[in-house]
Amino acid sequence: MLPFVVKMFSTQPSLRFVILFLLFSVLFLRNTYKLWFKTDAYYQDIYNSLTREPSIYPFRRFFLKQMENRRSWEFWQKGFSLLGIIAVMAADVLGLWHM
Repeated sequence: MLPFVVKMFSTQPSLRFVILFLLFSVLFLRNTYKLWFKTDAYYQDIYNSLTREPSIYPFRRFFLKQMENRRSWEFWQKGFSLLGIIAVMAADVLGLWHM
């Protein structure tokens, strides 16, 4: 016998966590849809929010610099969105599978 007790974490997430995770998944997928299918409007919305005064964004100059080369910005945004889609879908499937 071991002189200590090992306590395992619950493998089932709380309902609150699942609902919050699904909410953020929908938000992510909505923004991904706008990026892939309404790219011009999405780019313009982001650009306008970064150039609006007064700004609440602490790294505004950095993000505006990244957006100067639009083709590069689109490439990296779409690449990371693909990784995100795969991660969100996998987490959703695994989360529902374990319920």
